[in-house]
Amino acid sequence: MDLGDLIAPDAVVGSLKANSKKQVIQLIAEKASAITGRPVREIFDTLLQREKLGSTGVGGGVAIPHGKLPGLERIFGLFARLPKPIDFEALDDQPVDLVFLLLAPEGAGADHLKALARIARHLRQGNVAEKLRASTDRAALHAVLTEEATPDAA
Repeated sequence: MDLGDLIAPDAVVGSLKANSKKQVIQLIAEKASAITGRPVREIFDTLLQREKLGSTGVGGGVAIPHGKLPGLERIFGLFARLPKPIDFEALDDQPVDLVFLLLAPEGAGADHLKALARIARHLRQGNVAEKLRASTDRAALHAVLTEEATPDAA
């Protein structure tokens, strides 16, 4: 699964200003709603319910909020870079500044898990996170997110 299939250039936010985890979730839900046509409240509630199970802050300043939505046609990704890191109750207790939202159709099953794994692997690879932190340009961020993994990092 290629990240280029998950995230369109218009689903990249170069500078998302938020002061809390809940505000980040609200803002990415709004952006995802505008792109997918799904109701903001449905996306927000789905993400909030998932966070109640445990933080999607996976460490290293990265969070991957995710959830399944009935009626969604395909797996959808959205990336946001925060200029000011926020507390996301991450596994390593480090503040988060890179957020990759993943929404999947209700019946996505294994594809949802494969997409989550692919995102996590890519963001941990080499200097991908560094490159993402160094830019606010949407096109440059999209290019970093969708560049192919190097064979030795896979």
